[in-house]
Amino acid sequence: MNNFYRKPEILSPAGNPEKMHAAVRYGADAVYLAGREFGMRAAADNFSVEELAEAASFLHSQGKKMYVTTNTLMRGEEYPAFREFLREMENIRPDGFIIADLGVFTEIKETLPWANLHISTQASICSPEAALAWVKLGASRLVLARELSLEDIRRIRERLPDEIELEAFVHGSMCVSYSGRCMLSNALTGRDANRGACTQPCRWNYTIYEEKRPNTPIPVEQTELGTFIMSSKDMCMINKVGQLAAAGVSSFKIEGRIKSAYYTAVVSNAYRMAVDALDAFVAAGGNPCEFSSDPALMNELESVSHREYAEGFFFEDPMKNPQMVTKPGYVRDKAYLAIADGDSLSSADGTVLYGFTQRNKLSVGDGAEMISPGKTGRALTVERLFDAEGNEIDCAPHPMMKFYMPLPFEPLAGDILRAGE
Repeated sequence: MNNFYRKPEILSPAGNPEKMHAAVRYGADAVYLAGREFGMRAAADNFSVEELAEAASFLHSQGKKMYVTTNTLMRGEEYPAFREFLREMENIRPDGFIIADLGVFTEIKETLPWANLHISTQASICSPEAALAWVKLGASRLVLARELSLEDIRRIRERLPDEIELEAFVHGSMCVSYSGRCMLSNALTGRDANRGACTQPCRWNYTIYEEKRPNTPIPVEQTELGTFIMSSKDMCMINKVGQLAAAGVSSFKIEGRIKSAYYTAVVSNAYRMAVDALDAFVAAGGNPCEFSSDPALMNELESVSHREYAEGFFFEDPMKNPQMVTKPGYVRDKAYLAIADGDSLSSADGTVLYGFTQRNKLSVGDGAEMISPGKTGRALTVERLFDAEGNEIDCAPHPMMKFYMPLPFEPLAGDILRAGE
C-alpha cells in the first residue's frame, strides 16, 4: 500500500477570539474562522475586520496559521461588499481562504494573487478528476467531501502533485445532506444552509398526515424513543489518525465553530496528543496504519457535548450504513467549572492558593479534573475555596467570580477545571 504520510496539521475551529486562544493554547497548528459575513457558520460570533487583524497578528506571533472561511454560495448583490472585504484582507494577509463558489474563487485569485486558495468541503470533491480540475485553476489545498472512503482518498492523493495538500474533517458534526449541500433549512424556515444560516432541521422530530385524515397525525418513528431518520452521528477519528495520515490527509480538521471554548480546548488537545504520538511512532520506524492512540484520549472526547460517535464513511459505504443516531439529543459534557488565571496567594496558614475565574458553580467536596495542554484530565477534590479577598467560602456560585483554591499541582494560566466523575 502506498504511504503518503506527512505529520498532519491540527486545524481547529475559532468561532470567536476566546475559542481561538483556546485552540492555540491546546495545540492547534492553525485555526479557521470567519468575518461577520461570507462564512458557513452565521450563528458563530465570528470576527470583525479589526478582530481578524488582531487574530492574524497573534496567530503569526505564535507560529500558527489563520484560514478565513469565505465558503457561502454567494449571490450577485453580495460581491461589492465582498470586494471591500478582500481589500481589507490585503493588509491582514491570512494564510488561506476556504472557498466553495467558483465566482468567489476567481474574485480572490484576481484581487489577492498571493492568496492560498483552499477548496471547501461544500464543493464536494469526490474524484481525482474534480481534484485536478481545482488544482489546474490554482487551488493549493482541497478539503475533501465527507462521503469519501480511505481508498477514495488514496486514489486522489496519488494523482496530485506533492505540494497540493489534502484536508479532511476528523471530528464533529456530520450533515445528512451531501457534503452539507442541503435545502431543508431554507425550505422550512427561510434560513439558507448554503449561506451559513442552517437551523439543523435534520435533528427535529417529524409527523406525517394522510391527505383525507388531516386530524390524525402519525409520528415518523424509527425506535420507541423517536425518529432519527435524518440526524447523523458525530464523527470521531481519534483511533484512526494513522490510517488517515497514511492515506494522504495532511490536515485534520475539527468541526465546531459554534461550540464552546471548552470543546475547542479538549478536542484540540486530544488530537494534538494523538498526532504527536503518531509522529514519534513513525519516526521510530512504525507503520502509521498500525498506530493505536492512547485509550485515554477517547475518554477526553467523551467529556464534551456530542451525539453518538462514528467513524464517518471512511470505512463504510453510506448507502449501507448512513450513520444515523439511535438516541435523541446530545451526550452532555462534563461541566466547565473554571479557568486558571495564572496567579496565586497564600492563605493564613501558608497554603499556596491558585487563582481561577468561575464558569459554573463548584463547592467544597466536589470532584474535579484539571485539563492542561498535552495532558489528559488529572483528578482532584475541591478541598477548600477562598474568595478574591482571601476569605474562606463553601462554594463559588457566581458566574465569572474570582476565587482561589489549593491544588496538588501548579496550574498555568488557561488550564481548565472541569467536573470529575
